[in-house]
Amino acid sequence: MFETNVHFPTDLSLAWDCARKCIVLSTRVAKFNQLKGWRKNAYWLKQIKSLARDCARACRGGGKNKEDRIAETAQDYLAQLYSIEEKVLNLLHELNDLEPSEELYRKVKELSDYHDLLIKHIFLISDRLIEGRTIAPGEKLYSIFEQHTEWVNKGKSRPNVELGHRLLIATDQYGMIHDYKIMFGGDEAAEVAPLADRLIAKLGLGNISSLSFDRGFSSIANRELLELTMPDTDIIMPKKGKLSAADKERQSQKQWRKLANRHSAVESNINCLEHHGLNRCPDKGYQAYAQYAGLGVLAYNLHKIGNHLLDARRKAERAAKAA
Repeated sequence: MFETNVHFPTDLSLAWDCARKCIVLSTRVAKFNQLKGWRKNAYWLKQIKSLARDCARACRGGGKNKEDRIAETAQDYLAQLYSIEEKVLNLLHELNDLEPSEELYRKVKELSDYHDLLIKHIFLISDRLIEGRTIAPGEKLYSIFEQHTEWVNKGKSRPNVELGHRLLIATDQYGMIHDYKIMFGGDEAAEVAPLADRLIAKLGLGNISSLSFDRGFSSIANRELLELTMPDTDIIMPKKGKLSAADKERQSQKQWRKLANRHSAVESNINCLEHHGLNRCPDKGYQAYAQYAGLGVLAYNLHKIGNHLLDARRKAERAAKAA
């Protein structure tokens, strides 16, 4: 798991992010173009932040008439957001009437994008807190700044959720990473066949004696496909759920158990990757995120090679002293 550098998202906090960016950008562009109407920007920021906190406090708290308190604070928050949205829209109309330039186009485009995001989150808050509708995951954003960020359920107590992307890695018996991929979505089983194709292209079919996967990548179709295309390769793919008699027999074989136990060494490789920077990406944008992931994998492999060279030197020095 490779995290993006974002705060924990709620529709309330993301709406505040949108409003804050709209106010800051509008103030700058209005001042630069000598347009009036944004003198009270600091007051609006303070007011919106206070209303956002009041609404979040009502959602977190308990007690009698909680739904009424949530609806009241949400309506106050939305009223102020609507007011800012209308002011930004009027400013965009004024900017469109100015003499066009490349710099003006860039600023209008950036402001318009945040304005659209503000509208989106106004509707999300209204739907969830006023109308009581459950928001589908496909309608949500988890950061307005790193919009590629995914919500990843870890399936454990702490942390139970992380924000970023799963990072697929393939290592050999020496811990060297031969393939990596930033994954989108939660369908791990769909990555098995493309990963096998990439490894065969890089290493050659005859050089892969075994191929081991985590349980999340398991599917009968994947296992049968790999066994068909890689007949001389041991395929270690623990089955999810209840085992049939054939699965029990296959997974109880000595060679299968030996290779499956060896697969647990990947956890130490993952921990080592995190220590080489692949814990959280400080850079902005998906392109920088992908580059950072690649540099982290490169640093990890260089570290492994360096350790191997140091071990070889120590062995040579000990052999020379013994002679």
